[in-house]
Amino acid sequence: MLKIVLAISCIAAALACTQKKQPPVATHSPLADSADQVMYGARFWLSDEGLARAHMTADTAYFFDDNTRIELEKVNTTFYTSSGAKDAVLTSHRGTYNSRTSNMIARQNVVVVSEDGRRLTTPELIYNQQRNEISSDSAFVMTETDRRLEGIGFRSDPNMKNIQILKNASGFARGVSTAPTGTAGQPQPQAQPVPAGPPPPNRR
Repeated sequence: MLKIVLAISCIAAALACTQKKQPPVATHSPLADSADQVMYGARFWLSDEGLARAHMTADTAYFFDDNTRIELEKVNTTFYTSSGAKDAVLTSHRGTYNSRTSNMIARQNVVVVSEDGRRLTTPELIYNQQRNEISSDSAFVMTETDRRLEGIGFRSDPNMKNIQILKNASGFARGVSTAPTGTAGQPQPQAQPVPAGPPPPNRR
């Protein structure tokens, strides 16, 4: 009887060993197979004529085209003013930086938050390093304490104090709503009522 119990115990132990969960396999990006170089925990300073404009970090960076094009994953970019003060922070799931054009394109769940509380969300955004400008042709929403703006396409400085909406602009500020506007933030023409004139003369 003892032998049977020992045999059953050994079988149970063997099954337990075979049923252990295997360690998770790390996700492999297809970019790694064709990249010239792969860097983890990448950090970059973006400057124009010696003036630091932004500091960009990424969990992973893939280098292509003689290291002039960098594909980024989990991007975090901090913008700075001309005096070196922190201006705004951009985050996105993916991005591309091209040193030839001095442009960074942020993609997937792009969020920009300024130091004084403005918040902008959009699917895709371009940062022009030389002009220190963010822009997009996609739909966006910008919110702050007492204002909300939305539209399709915009041009702005990184802290979003001076924003130009390209089309379909609408929003509200402290309960005052704004009607949709046309291209470049210009109001769309609205039908105007005809002013009432004197009554027509009585005819017999």
